[in-house]
Amino acid sequence: MLSVVKSGGTFGIDGYIVDVEVNITQGLPQFITVGLPDTAVKESRERVKSAIENIGFKFPVKKITVNLAPADILKVGTLYDLPIAIGILTSSGFIDQSKLEKTAFIGELALNGDLRPVKGILPIAIKLRQEGFESFILPQDNSKEAALVEGINVYGFKNLKDIVDFLNGYLKKEPERVDYEKLLEEKLDHFGDFSEVKGQYGVKKALEIAAAGFHNLLMIGSPGSGKTMLARRFVSILPPLSFEEAIEITKIHSVAGVLKDSIVKSRPFRSPHHTVSDIALIGGGSYPKPGEVSLAHNGVLFLDELPEFKKSTLEVLRQPLEDKVVSISRATGKITFPANFLLIAAANPCPCGYRFDPVKECKCTPAEIKRYLGKISGPLLDRIDLSVTVMPVRTTDLSSNKPQETSKEIRERVIKAVEIQNNRFKNEKIKFNSQMTPSHIEAYANLSESAKNTLNTAAEKLNLTARSYHRVIKVARTIADLEQSQEILDKHIITAVNYKVNENLI
Repeated sequence: MLSVVKSGGTFGIDGYIVDVEVNITQGLPQFITVGLPDTAVKESRERVKSAIENIGFKFPVKKITVNLAPADILKVGTLYDLPIAIGILTSSGFIDQSKLEKTAFIGELALNGDLRPVKGILPIAIKLRQEGFESFILPQDNSKEAALVEGINVYGFKNLKDIVDFLNGYLKKEPERVDYEKLLEEKLDHFGDFSEVKGQYGVKKALEIAAAGFHNLLMIGSPGSGKTMLARRFVSILPPLSFEEAIEITKIHSVAGVLKDSIVKSRPFRSPHHTVSDIALIGGGSYPKPGEVSLAHNGVLFLDELPEFKKSTLEVLRQPLEDKVVSISRATGKITFPANFLLIAAANPCPCGYRFDPVKECKCTPAEIKRYLGKISGPLLDRIDLSVTVMPVRTTDLSSNKPQETSKEIRERVIKAVEIQNNRFKNEKIKFNSQMTPSHIEAYANLSESAKNTLNTAAEKLNLTARSYHRVIKVARTIADLEQSQEILDKHIITAVNYKVNENLI
């Protein structure tokens, strides 16, 4: 007897529908799985057989053929255990095929019939809703994630036996519900607070500008000057996520298997070690997965000790920094992962780190310094809007009891500046000043005559590239927004130029 169970899979961060066709016929007992399954899918026969027997049903001693359609797409993972089991039970007469209408199944089975969570649930749930499915049955641990999608009834179960009883009408269960009002309540305490950072007023201002306009930033300073401490508190001043942004991030984290809650509630902060491989940073692999740049989408990618990264690794950042996406081509097709992240980088000014330290003496030769900083290429630096020198904190600042500005106070100014940008770009496809194209700059960057003259003079003296020229204007626009000034003034351009050109790297 033939049965068809609806399921799903992921390609990149998008879901697609999978038909799990199960046919049981007379013949030598065997279990065949076709439809381009990977090893994990092929091994499902042992999990399914044991699960069915352990919940009290007899496993058919016949020829079982399972086809996963469309057959030209590779099926990866353990998420097809449940639909295969449901298909076998339906073909065996334990479940009525009519009970499966407009219902999809996904989940991994334990040998005793318990259901284990799988990854990639959210994009699959979105696809099921788009295709008009009414119900989605899956492991209990995945139910809150799937329930983020309105318009489809989500039922989470802990055991295969409960699902069979539910389908046969012996068990009543209400669909999973989500409180959308409480869903995105942020808790930023684990990031720390800027009030804990003594001094460093110039660096804090640079971080505020970066947060307000989503600008990339480079901090240069000796060891112990507070670069990492400042970077780790940066998320606490970023504007809160919109629901659409949160869903987009959650899709990526779900596919990558790093989702820790039903939804990502705060902007991501990813900090890969300098030994990270190109693929781990940018994404890819035999079965392409999102890399660190995509996991940091709508959030922060922090690269500490920037010159310690391999030069080839740093160079692969150039495309996502510019295009905000990562495109991976394979024989099976092309996959695009979003990568709209804010880069915060930290570097020592030389190999020993004390080139600009007022107390400790630097012992590096000019050749060593040039070789060390040479790993940071000109094209990469050109894509960084702000650079700032982080000097060691003075003893007087450390011992001072003067209250420091809190993250909440800084964040309030950032949110006001972001609201100005939202109103400005409400008819555009961008959100932040850093995303402006030359046409946007022409339309929205209102420079005073004095500011234009100052910018042109600086561009000639400092030999700015066209990209750097435009980035200075973008930063100046953000500085003006923080001051709630409609016009970009002379002082805004001067501040932006000072942040863009860092003599320490020249």
